[in-house]
Amino acid sequence: MPGDALGHDSSEPRRRIDAGRPHPARVYDVFLGGKDHYPVDRQAAAAAIAHNPGGFLTARHNRDFLRRAVTSLVETEGVRQFLDIGTGLPTAENVHQIAQRIDPGSRVVYVDNDPVVLAHARALLTSGPEGRTDYVDADLRDPARILEQAAKTLDFDRPIALNLVAVLHFIEDEAAYGIVRELLAALAPGSWLVLSHLADDLNPGETVKVVESFRKSGLTFVLRSRDGVERFFTENGLTPAEPGVVPVNHWRPDGAAPVVRAPHPEYAASLELIDRIRYHDINGVTDEDVSVYAAIARKP
Repeated sequence: MPGDALGHDSSEPRRRIDAGRPHPARVYDVFLGGKDHYPVDRQAAAAAIAHNPGGFLTARHNRDFLRRAVTSLVETEGVRQFLDIGTGLPTAENVHQIAQRIDPGSRVVYVDNDPVVLAHARALLTSGPEGRTDYVDADLRDPARILEQAAKTLDFDRPIALNLVAVLHFIEDEAAYGIVRELLAALAPGSWLVLSHLADDLNPGETVKVVESFRKSGLTFVLRSRDGVERFFTENGLTPAEPGVVPVNHWRPDGAAPVVRAPHPEYAASLELIDRIRYHDINGVTDEDVSVYAAIARKP
């Protein structure tokens, strides 16, 4: 049976891949300028951009929030363990790369239920020799399995940062709040919640267009207001750290979002919009570019 260094069956995820339907992780990969997706995912992303040409900026800014949050937690708060649920496809600056660059001994467990994500993660997301990464094949709706499997790598008696970045809007209604409550209850005091969420009260006209386009492609989203996002913190006795629950571009901006340079301007200009987005510099962000709230909070 083919496998990886950790003993995972690397052929099993590939048998589950459905290339005939778009998947959120692969559509997200399109918006981030990646190449690990199928034509159906590209079509869904292109349809969304046709409704809102700047729609990909939400994904890019959300990803950069993750970079800033992980950096802050490792550098300032001493966090050395991360449980990243809804990982998505590997791209530049993954959680373990950010954390282990600051402290090589950091440990990260990635969780996703998409076979494409698992296949790529196991092949590409390799830890440095002093730290460790692992990958759990599980659905966010099954927190008990996530916690059981993550405990093989993470020490739950020590603080862990729980990353729920752009994933809770795939969970319907009240179920999302119960899932977060169960996950947080298992974490030690001093742990952190890192959360971002698509909003229905930030640029709602443009957001609704994109979401409706995705729904026509078979993808579902549950948008929440700022109050709805704050509930994930307040119902668990958490107070978001400064600057609170804010549009993602206002969460400790540093103007250092990575930029991919095109070989030359003529090359970029010759590409379709869906292919030009990977070269877009997002450091000149405006409030009209994003429709995501973000925050982090420490568990007392």
